[in-house]
Amino acid sequence: MQQNPHSVPTVTSTGLATEAEDEFLWLEDIHGERPLDWVREQDARTEALLASDGFDALQRDLTAILDSPDRIPHVTKRGDWYYNFWRDGEHPRGLWRRTRWEPYLAGDPQWEVLLDVDALAAQEGTDWVFAGARLLRPDWDRALLRLSPDGGDAVAVREFDLATRAFVPAPEGFDLPVAKTQASWIDRDRLLVGTVTDPDPADGDATRSSYARTLRVLQRGQTLTEAPTVFEVDAAHVAAFGGHDSTPGWERTVAIDAVDFYRSTTWLREPESIDSPGERPGWRLLEVPLDAEVDVHRQWLTVFLKSEWELPTAVHPAGSLLVCTVDGFLDGSEEPRAAFLPAPDRTLSAWTWTAAHLVLTVLQDVASTLYALPQTALAAHDPRGTPQSTAGRPPALGATRRIRLAHPNPADPFLTLGVSAVDDEDPDCGNDLWITATGALTPPTLLRATLPAELEESSRLDGVVPDLVTVRTGPEQFDASGLAVRQHFAVSDDGTRVPYFQIGPEDLENDGANPVVMDGYGGFLASKLPGYSGVYGRGWLSRRNSAGRRGIHVIANIRGGGEYGPDWHRAALQENRHRAYEDFAAVARDLIRRGVTDRSHLAATGRSNGGLLMGNMATTYPELFGALSCGVPLLDMRRYTVLSAGHSWIAEYGDPEDPEQWEYLRTFSPYHLLLERPVPGAEAGRDAEGPGTGYPDLLVWTATSDDRVGPVQARKMAARMMRLGVPNVWFHEDLEGGHAGASDNRQAAALHARSLEFLWRSVADDSL
Repeated sequence: MQQNPHSVPTVTSTGLATEAEDEFLWLEDIHGERPLDWVREQDARTEALLASDGFDALQRDLTAILDSPDRIPHVTKRGDWYYNFWRDGEHPRGLWRRTRWEPYLAGDPQWEVLLDVDALAAQEGTDWVFAGARLLRPDWDRALLRLSPDGGDAVAVREFDLATRAFVPAPEGFDLPVAKTQASWIDRDRLLVGTVTDPDPADGDATRSSYARTLRVLQRGQTLTEAPTVFEVDAAHVAAFGGHDSTPGWERTVAIDAVDFYRSTTWLREPESIDSPGERPGWRLLEVPLDAEVDVHRQWLTVFLKSEWELPTAVHPAGSLLVCTVDGFLDGSEEPRAAFLPAPDRTLSAWTWTAAHLVLTVLQDVASTLYALPQTALAAHDPRGTPQSTAGRPPALGATRRIRLAHPNPADPFLTLGVSAVDDEDPDCGNDLWITATGALTPPTLLRATLPAELEESSRLDGVVPDLVTVRTGPEQFDASGLAVRQHFAVSDDGTRVPYFQIGPEDLENDGANPVVMDGYGGFLASKLPGYSGVYGRGWLSRRNSAGRRGIHVIANIRGGGEYGPDWHRAALQENRHRAYEDFAAVARDLIRRGVTDRSHLAATGRSNGGLLMGNMATTYPELFGALSCGVPLLDMRRYTVLSAGHSWIAEYGDPEDPEQWEYLRTFSPYHLLLERPVPGAEAGRDAEGPGTGYPDLLVWTATSDDRVGPVQARKMAARMMRLGVPNVWFHEDLEGGHAGASDNRQAAALHARSLEFLWRSVADDSL
């Protein structure tokens, strides 16, 4: 589930359900003694089920993979230092540390440890989880550290002195209490802060989604209540977000009024007026479509469209990236022009700026390609009155060059590329990029690429070959010999072609007896891309069952995600949510049709919105699956808006308080479908005779400290299924870990081991 940062009340009392309608409302008391007694009982039951030498060995192996000293220590450049956060067996909560470039490149970093989180946790008696740092320009000598007490989204924010490697104590230093806080430096003595001091949406400073509804300017030495409010949003909106850009020469403050998860307004303010109190004085609105994604970087404004936008000189489709200067847009002298146009099989995944280029990451049928667009091409023409090319494409697009990279693994043709600028303000490396290349069978490689400031004309056809340095290559963490990655397409109920990746034996026997685990998400414009996973490799792909069959992993790119852009996402919004579930079921049927597997050998897993996907597979498509793992899920679509941060996702699913919207929400609310659409033969489990009978074996798992979705929907679903007498329903809840489910590598290894072992025993060894 995607985050929109803020601290949450556990339960909100509404008229959405009564005790008579919902016999498990008592489980919504997250920290109540009776619910926690039930949780402890279920945890013990599930742990007893999985307890074995094999499970212990798997958990040890996964812990070793996650703690491997050979993993790539990814870094972020700030000034002359390169910063990294690292967890391993000796430091389970982690070290925040830094090094210089030359020793880092040489493989001998000589890390300077800035903060030992394990030592801090022991000293303060709080199980702190490191959640990031924001350093102060231009000296980079102070930082705002984010620390979560339990792995949830709520954090404490503390000022840290990098020279002394110690926190700056209050009142001299900034020290904000635990909440879903966002904070950024304005200057050495002021912060822009969005937080909640009173969580009551009626008269406090929280929205109904439990996030901050105000931005304040906090002066050193002030309390939060003394800090003036400089921006405020309606309590019915999702949140007020903000940040201050202190890039020399381009200083400005940005505030966002998040109307809902996908619609927002963006406002700019010059530094000299930031202290002016009030709701919106001094702010200038960027008048772009409400559903557009807006980014401001130096002089540039980028607008990623999620719906069509008609401008005086052109109509731009959803999925386009438009660019112009901020000043030109505000004074009306410039019209945004296209830097990227989508195609049916092509979408923009991400973009980043170097000193001289706009770098685009493009997905074509879910495979990554990089392009460079010189900023000179963006600024070289006046878009008003500039004629279109004969092909009808804006002139800037003709300057785009493909960035050519050598392919590290011909057996794995579908690489995922992650790209970010190293430091576009540093004149010595302003056109350098970090590029991480990985695939399902290809360990990640970290490259540092240098683009030429000016692109040769010959690169128009041949592409750009950057100067490349291989910084690190991750270790091989499982035996991939004999395995291959293939892409297939299933046909959904409405005729839509749905891509999926199949990772498994190259010489596959298509007799339906291969153990398969499907993975899906299908929401929030998030794409499921292939990447190297030692966890899946050791826990599934390299395992063999008693018949000698190796596991197969399938990644389903269903609607609701971003694999084909905003239209692919919009196709499964709200009343069309069932399209995502039809797509996932279509992939399952295609695997069965092709003889890759059958129902008894087919498992699936999903978490968060993917947990809702699993709930719908269990209640609507039980005949397709032998086992499901359902993690940190939404399942009760009647009450999800009053649980944790659920109100912020109304734009994705719909509003159950609206009777018309509840009519379609109930059709994909698994907690209610258990009663409204009972599965024939459910009491007999998945071995019931006849087609479409019996639920799959089901593991539902969550974390008490998940303050985004919350643990209660998982609790209630499992409890109701058990009350109905459904066999092989299992539940597990970790106390900490937040929405990620784990706060350290040991806990993450246990979580993954439980899920994969449960599915393997069910569909591979039939030993559950």
